[in-house]
Amino acid sequence: MRLLTYRTGEGTQAGILLDEDVVPVSALDAPASSVRGLLRALDADGLAALARRARDSTARLPLASLTLAAPVPNPEKVVCLGLNYSDHARETGQAPPAAPLWFAKFANSLIGSGEDIRLPPAHPDYVDYEAELAVVVGRSASRVQPADALAYVAGAMAFNDVSARDLQMQNPLWTSGKAIDTFAPCGPALVTLEEIADLQDLTLHTRVNGEQVQSGTTKDQIFGVADTVAWLSRTLTLKPGDIIATGTPAGIGAAQGRFLRAGDTVEVEVGGVGTVVNRVRAE
Repeated sequence: MRLLTYRTGEGTQAGILLDEDVVPVSALDAPASSVRGLLRALDADGLAALARRARDSTARLPLASLTLAAPVPNPEKVVCLGLNYSDHARETGQAPPAAPLWFAKFANSLIGSGEDIRLPPAHPDYVDYEAELAVVVGRSASRVQPADALAYVAGAMAFNDVSARDLQMQNPLWTSGKAIDTFAPCGPALVTLEEIADLQDLTLHTRVNGEQVQSGTTKDQIFGVADTVAWLSRTLTLKPGDIIATGTPAGIGAAQGRFLRAGDTVEVEVGGVGTVVNRVRAE
């Protein structure tokens, strides 16, 4: 099942992606009109039943006709891991962390595939990409064990942890360079776990204007998804719709002296999950 959110004249609406069509959940007698609401209301069996109704529905919209938002545009939390790949730690000259190193983004950063990354006028020169796998929490998780942690995950999506490196390096807490408007493109859809064979065996790629600039695999994560969810849940109660971005492999622009410029097109692809595509523009 692939859940997405698209923009309407009245706000946003959840839909189910079927090939190149979208079935609005409003046509399915669903218990909620948002992805976050569906995750709160339905367990895995309930989501699967909703997917079956969608396949039988004739209420379909062409995907190409829709403006996508982030699959979950209104999470309670957006938690991001730093230095979660050894090769990325090496390229930044930092030691791999002994425990998950996390920081926050907020809903203001979230945009969907096809929406614009906006360069902040005060800090436009050192804006960078980071290809990441993000997972979305499906049910409340508190003090769970790693062996059980994936049962609390609804699904996964591609995530671009866009970063203003000059601001990031001014503050050891990093958030000022990360939690900027439009700096968390994700999607295009939330892919539920039954469609993903192994979260720890997924490829990651970034392309800028069609040129591949970053490549990696989630096999190389220092802290895998299950360990990360369990570790965070020791002190945070994770809620349905919360987003956890799990870090980036080597190949960031800062390591190559290459930064995003107005007019660039950035694609972050997670193999088998999806590709989030965004143009860069000046404010």
